Amino acid sequence: MGRVTARRRVLRISPAGHAHRADTLAAEEPLEVRVGGRPLSVTMRTPGHDFDLAAGFLVSEGVVGAAGEITGIAYCAGATADGSNTYNVLDVRLAPSVRLPEFSLDRNVYMSSSCGVCGKASLDAVRTEARWPVRDDPLELDPAVLSALPDTLRAAQRVFDRTGGLHAAGLFTVDGSLRCLREDVGRHNAVDKVVGWALREGLLPLRSSILLVSGRASFELVQKAVMAGIPALAAVSAPSSLAADLAEETGLTLIGFLRGPTMNAYTATHRLPPPQPVP
Repeated sequence: MGRVTARRRVLRISPAGHAHRADTLAAEEPLEVRVGGRPLSVTMRTPGHDFDLAAGFLVSEGVVGAAGEITGIAYCAGATADGSNTYNVLDVRLAPSVRLPEFSLDRNVYMSSSCGVCGKASLDAVRTEARWPVRDDPLELDPAVLSALPDTLRAAQRVFDRTGGLHAAGLFTVDGSLRCLREDVGRHNAVDKVVGWALREGLLPLRSSILLVSGRASFELVQKAVMAGIPALAAVSAPSSLAADLAEETGLTLIGFLRGPTMNAYTATHRLPPPQPVP
């Protein structure tokens, strides 16, 4: 398996002086996802939970929505010239009833660790029809529960403690219990790993669940949440305008700047208590 972290010698500069020391970095390596032996996408990711990542990506693309629609996932041996395995190429086998995704070069050829939709032909291609509409999900959100989620997420980030360089995605119940945490250099990869875990556990759709992401809430994260049937997405930083537009369109509750007891609710605010007058 690939390494989650890597060590590098650095020059540490501080008011106390300059000194050489070892530093721990978050690993970043390419992962090629194949479907039935045909290349579908390449993403830059932190190694670990790669099967979940591939499965979650296929959920986000609308290819699969149930564990039985994937019959197997395996690393491809002989991925290098000398025949060794880099664990950077894997193949997903789909059930015969599953419609294969398009393999056109103007689609998902490459995804960086910072953007999950690079290479899309157009934004219309991203607006994949969801299997499980979230608009009518009866989830009721408690601001006191929401305010505690970032600390719970941060406390569970083991690799971040060693590197300081990873995003995290956490799946929570309505009472604030953490069901699944995944870390990655790409925030969209972390979400795909969470969704892929849920698919492989037979838990989709993730109704009445809350997805929390470190950093900002982008369009692709809203899309991934909707595709998994998640009715609420919270972020510790700002959402983009396109993220808010898609959340409004689909009925997802989008919360940004979740920091302690303060937060901004951008869409589907009916899931929160009614506003109180400011003294």
